[in-house]
Amino acid sequence: MYVSELGEQFHRARLRPDIVHLDSAAAGRSSNAVIGVISAHLWRESERGSYIAAEDRAEEIARDKRDLASLIGHTADELAFRESARAALRALLTYWNLPISTTVWVAKNEFGPNLVEFERRGYAVRPLPDADIDGHVDTDALENMLQFEQPDFIHICHIGSASGVVQPVTRIVEVAHAAGVPVVVDMAQSAGQVPTVTGADIVYGTSRKWLTGPRGVGFLAIRSDALRPVEVESSEAFVAGRLGLGVAVSEVLAIGQQRVFRELAAIGRHTRERLDGIGSWEVLERPEEPSAITTLAPPPGWQPSDVAAARDKLRSLGILVTCADSWRAPLATEQSVLRISPHLDVERKDLDRLADALRTMGY
Repeated sequence: MYVSELGEQFHRARLRPDIVHLDSAAAGRSSNAVIGVISAHLWRESERGSYIAAEDRAEEIARDKRDLASLIGHTADELAFRESARAALRALLTYWNLPISTTVWVAKNEFGPNLVEFERRGYAVRPLPDADIDGHVDTDALENMLQFEQPDFIHICHIGSASGVVQPVTRIVEVAHAAGVPVVVDMAQSAGQVPTVTGADIVYGTSRKWLTGPRGVGFLAIRSDALRPVEVESSEAFVAGRLGLGVAVSEVLAIGQQRVFRELAAIGRHTRERLDGIGSWEVLERPEEPSAITTLAPPPGWQPSDVAAARDKLRSLGILVTCADSWRAPLATEQSVLRISPHLDVERKDLDRLADALRTMGY
């Protein structure tokens, strides 16, 4: 029995995996239709030539841009494609005319590689205070801070790589804009999983996770009044992948994005309730956190290498999860956790199988 009412529909659109796939936060499973349109375009490129094949699909690409832009709260003319979320961030920071001594404020769930990009450019990075033990940004404290000091921009990971916590981005944007500070949002983990129309000035993300599009396609959207026009579109276009992403987005819109978000939040709650305390593994998110990502802290006394070994053991049993090491969120934690990220087609027996395996590896 599927956890989600949409599970059977999501399953029918895809090949049945030969593993228990609980790792959509790494890469979701594309539908047969997504794979089909990618394959068809690659054959078309071979038959007609790459540039002509792309011209033949110009209207589809324009429509796909409009669909994706509507999902993330921007317009099609503000949207550009890159190869990945990280490539999108690098392009932004390369072409954005920021001061030499740039200051950026971040949430404590900030993705480690993003911090590397800031630090290698000499930016002064300041973490924002938490409102609770879960790590949500304290927007009241932020509002107070902005009365006395303003950074050049605020950068927020909507959902981080090592936690299912959803940051209150819409409120952060409201508070920042009242102080004249632009907000950049990393939507790598949130696009396709939670509502992403936030009013942010700049957003970027990837195709391959919750949208279940192909690898090799990322996006960057810059609101037209946020900064002077910059050319950030990748010149080396993976057109087949972009068409595949377009199909993936159209599938979300056809189901109804709000319905998808509700179903994934319900899956997150069910996963946390099913796994908490099994074998002394501790769920770190509250049950009501509106995401499908669950992270498990290991039993007391375990080392990071033990968590990695648990992941490997699970893989040997045919269960795919991620060991989220501290480098993914170095401002928030020093421990490694297991990250569980099922999509709509997760079955109750999948979570039971995982729970049984965890029980044998815990106390």
